[in-house]
Amino acid sequence: MGIEGVRDLESVSIGNSVIHRLEGRIKLISALAIIIFCVFSNQLIVPIILEIYLLILMYLGDLDFKQSFKRVALLLPFGGFIIIFQPFIHPGNIIWASSISWIHITDAGLNWAILLMVRLIVCLTAIVLLSSTSPMQEIVQSFRKLGFPKDFAMILSIMVRFLFIFVDELDAIRKAQKSRNFNIHNKNLSYKWRLKQVGYTVAMMFLKAYEKGEKVYLSMASRCFSDKSELYNSKTSLDKNEYIYIGSTIAIIIILEIIVLLFSAKLGYFGLPLNL
Repeated sequence: MGIEGVRDLESVSIGNSVIHRLEGRIKLISALAIIIFCVFSNQLIVPIILEIYLLILMYLGDLDFKQSFKRVALLLPFGGFIIIFQPFIHPGNIIWASSISWIHITDAGLNWAILLMVRLIVCLTAIVLLSSTSPMQEIVQSFRKLGFPKDFAMILSIMVRFLFIFVDELDAIRKAQKSRNFNIHNKNLSYKWRLKQVGYTVAMMFLKAYEKGEKVYLSMASRCFSDKSELYNSKTSLDKNEYIYIGSTIAIIIILEIIVLLFSAKLGYFGLPLNL
C-alpha cells in the first residue's frame, strides 16, 4: 500500500454506514470471533459461509468491493507463499508426478492447501472489513476498553499517531525530490547513484523519526506523564444495532457448528475434514 493508500484507508474508515456507526469493541470482538472460529474449522463449508457473511457486511458498510479485494490481494502473498508448497511436502496418495521423482502432488497436501487458502482469505477479509469501517484510533481505544495492557495500548496509540506523521514526512521528501526532477525509475541515471539516493532518503527518515520521538518524549515529560498515568476512555453505551451485529455473528457461528456436527456427511467434499 502506497503513501496515499494509508490516507485513503483512513478516509474510508470514517464513513457513515450502519457498520461504520457500530461501537468499535463490537466490531473488534466479531472480527476476532470469526477469525478464531475459521482457523479452528476443518471443513470448507465453514470458511465459505463466513466469507459470504463478510461480503454481506461489506455491502451494508457501503465498501467498494474492488478496493477491498485489492487490499486482500496485497496481503495474500504473505501467507500464500507458504501455502504454495503444501501440496508437495505432505504424504498421501500421489495425484500428479513430475519427471523428477521427489516433485509430486498428494491429495492430502492439496486438500490442506485449499483449506489454508480459504482460511487465509476469510481472515484477511475480516481484517480488511474491520480496518475499512473503524479508524485506527478507534481500534486502539477498543483494545483499551477490552482490558488491553496499558503499556501496550500506549505504544499502539503512539504508533498509530506516528504512522501518519511518517507518511507526511515521506511525502514531503518525495515531493522535494520530484521538484528537483529526481525519479528513481529513470534508467538514464546510474543505478548505483539512484540506490545511494534511496539510502539517503531512508537515513533522513530515521533521523526525522528520532527527532520527532525526542520532541514527543519531552512534551509528555513536561506534562508529568509517567507509566502510572491513566489513559482516557470515552464512555459509550451499546445500541440495539450493536446487539444485532454481535448476535448475528454468534448465530452464524452456532449454526455452522450445528451443520458441521449433524450434516457434514451430506455436504460431500465441503463437509469432509481436510486437516492433516
